[in-house]
Amino acid sequence: MSYDVVILGLGYVGLPLAQQAIRAGLSVLGFDVDEAVVKALGNGWSHVDDLSDADIAEMLAGGFRPTSDETEIAHARTAVICVPTPLSEGDGPDLRAVTGATGSIGRNLRPGMLVVLESTTYPGTTDDVVRPLLEQLSGLTAGIDFHLAFSPERIDPGNASYGAHNTPKVVGGYTAACTDAAAGFYGRFIEQVVRTHGTREAETAKLLENTYRHVNIALVNEMARFCHELDIDLWDVINAASTKPFGFQAFYPGPGVGGHCIPIDPNYLSHNVRSKLGYPFRFVELAQEINATMPAYVARRAQNLLNADGEAVRGATVLLLGITYKANIADQRESPATPLARQLAALGATVAYHDPHVRTWDVAGVPVSRVDDLESAVASADLVILVQNHREYDADHLARIAKRFFDTRGVTTIREAHRL
Repeated sequence: MSYDVVILGLGYVGLPLAQQAIRAGLSVLGFDVDEAVVKALGNGWSHVDDLSDADIAEMLAGGFRPTSDETEIAHARTAVICVPTPLSEGDGPDLRAVTGATGSIGRNLRPGMLVVLESTTYPGTTDDVVRPLLEQLSGLTAGIDFHLAFSPERIDPGNASYGAHNTPKVVGGYTAACTDAAAGFYGRFIEQVVRTHGTREAETAKLLENTYRHVNIALVNEMARFCHELDIDLWDVINAASTKPFGFQAFYPGPGVGGHCIPIDPNYLSHNVRSKLGYPFRFVELAQEINATMPAYVARRAQNLLNADGEAVRGATVLLLGITYKANIADQRESPATPLARQLAALGATVAYHDPHVRTWDVAGVPVSRVDDLESAVASADLVILVQNHREYDADHLARIAKRFFDTRGVTTIREAHRL
């Protein structure tokens, strides 16, 4: 059997992409090296927030077939790489999953195929890493025997307004014909396709998007610190500034940045600038410094709140509400709750958590207990910290029944709550 596309990496990027392709009538093969994931999907079980078991069942009924057999890649006309690229120890991307997926394609590449990299990475990866490996393993030449392109993923977990279908898709090819091929493929099931001059421009566009957010979040995080010292309500400041109908976009402070993009992607660009040009990308490195220290700042504020009432942080019970990186989802990747828990434990606090989306939470080296009875846990804790404002929380009510309530998301409206 032949397939319109094989998607390599069946996670938070690959599965929504597969869903949209299936809905548009494309035949889709899903490839993953994790056999447990493949088996679960084959049984109709989802492991990502944005797709339910019913969604997976619908995909399977539409012809979606997950596999861990790389030889089946040879039966697809297009191969899309959607694997993770975490930070390595040198602050550059760990490309082992990318090269692994590329190898699987290269060993099964056929003339006329289109290969697209979607994994976030530094500029030049498609041309300098993926292309040579594909050519070496297949004996084929990119731009002549097969098409090659980069198209950055833009998945925003939990976003009910924008998904894979209606978020514009950026594509940049190794050649103009490669760009055309990629645009034609995505145009079959995505509303708008945006072409760039080449792969490097497409790779850098993704990094610019997230660096923009990273830098602006760092700006308001630093403002949160001095506004607290100056007795200025930063949340009120942001609300006032947001009334300007031009030239301003609101960003909000928090206990730190998390997720698969903001704390990671800008470092790819910074690493690339340092390694290739020999000087720092100062905005990114400063933003990283500010954002990375927010959990420690929140822990110090927590200590000060206890001290103000004559209570020691050592031995105090601190309850963290919401430990995911984003509201209303279960994703814990790079969540600031993890370093915050470590900071509080280092100060001697007993840390507990409540999160309606997370049944178990492992913070290496730190004993953290889960509470089930939210209201009694809030009432009995020495300090409650709202880390993530899930829709299940009535922050004002919880602040009223808590001994001390520290709101890091600026959602409370009552005097009893202390806001970041």
